[in-house]
Amino acid sequence: MLKIYNTLSRDKQVFVPIEPGRVNMYVCGMTVYDFCHLGHARVMVVFDMVARWLRASGYELNYVRNITDIDDKIIRRAQENGETIRQLTDRFIAAMNEDAGALGVLRPDAEPRATEYVPQMLDMIGTLEKNGYAYVAESSDVCYSVRKFDGYGKLSGKSLEDLRAGERVDVMAGKQDPLDFVLWKHARDDEPAEVKWESPWGTGRPGWHIECSAMGSQLLGKHFDIHGGGQDLQFPHHENEIAQSEGAMDANEHCQFVNYWMHNGFVRVDDEKMSKSLGNFFTIREVLKKYDPEVVRFFILRAHYRSPLNYSDVHLDDARQALTRLYTALKGVDGAAQVDWNETHAVRFKAALDDDFGTPEAMAVLFDLATAANRGDAVLASQLKALGGVLGLLQRDPQIFLQAAPAGGLSNEEIDEKVGARATAKKAKNFAESDRIRDDLKAAGIVLEDGPQGTAWRRA
Repeated sequence: MLKIYNTLSRDKQVFVPIEPGRVNMYVCGMTVYDFCHLGHARVMVVFDMVARWLRASGYELNYVRNITDIDDKIIRRAQENGETIRQLTDRFIAAMNEDAGALGVLRPDAEPRATEYVPQMLDMIGTLEKNGYAYVAESSDVCYSVRKFDGYGKLSGKSLEDLRAGERVDVMAGKQDPLDFVLWKHARDDEPAEVKWESPWGTGRPGWHIECSAMGSQLLGKHFDIHGGGQDLQFPHHENEIAQSEGAMDANEHCQFVNYWMHNGFVRVDDEKMSKSLGNFFTIREVLKKYDPEVVRFFILRAHYRSPLNYSDVHLDDARQALTRLYTALKGVDGAAQVDWNETHAVRFKAALDDDFGTPEAMAVLFDLATAANRGDAVLASQLKALGGVLGLLQRDPQIFLQAAPAGGLSNEEIDEKVGARATAKKAKNFAESDRIRDDLKAAGIVLEDGPQGTAWRRA
């Protein structure tokens, strides 16, 4: 029985889908004006894991992850680069998909772009105006009147007074209340024509929050099962989504927008949140120049999705060694492997993931299986590969992973050449030279394993 920590209720709840056997899940995706960083990687990998487990549990899943392809940062970057908005966003969407693919992230069922759903946003804003939640400010922007929505603050757990005193509230001239947020931005003369749409309130473009409300309700319905994203989106973005989506419902159909809200924890560097403003962020591409993508995926999943993830080379190196232990146990396992869900380890693995996607406990099961596999248990070695596959891990040829060259290390060809030279030295009974080559390789992080068929090697 799957339990999910619901940010809305602040406790673990038994997961009961709206429609038996089917799950609709929406996750806030990237704003595409630059390369994705490790914070984005965590969102993608975490909810890829969630999607894989829901499907492994027998649910038919419809997974939507949006793309924000219009906002102030995108407009500014395109103008700085002297390119169109579409050229910029197409380029970084392609880069995002390349990075996600390297990390073993499966593509969502739908990846809507905000610019493709402006008519739906306009419809929702019109409904909000009709229902008394939207008004035109002195600036000609259309704003949402927060105090008219009774449930505002229920996701963040803060009162309106607490929120009004918060640092994240923008103050704009003409707002009825500082908490009110923009639904439709009036066009500025210095903005390109491609970011201007006609509307009943004049030429302009949508605010950020209305995008996800419109896309989520259009693709998954006005009431769906799971909404996910990073912890930083809990307020104001997700709080505003609830206000918009529930405020736009008719009186005779009013219901809860989303049943389960999931938020993954921050990525931290030296105990500070990773962010561009602090200058301590790392792009996925920078990290993948030094570390195998599967090591990065493993690093993300070995921590519980709600806890902080502390990034450092030391932690990545430790993750690489740990994943090497698992792959070492898989030597000799060929082909695809099927999970035996009645086997003891699989029962523990399932219990761990059913408890709010407890990947640390599930990983512990994998290491127990590796211990058994290293004792020669071929059945449990196959089970290790199969359960690893549920998390998107351990599906490569072990030898390919174990011999993968890190940046700056000896190439496979150089290692093979040294192993061959050692074999020649041994055959000539020049054991001093043989030992010297072995010691040099060991110092370079290469482990030699002599056997009846010759010498195999792997990276430590």
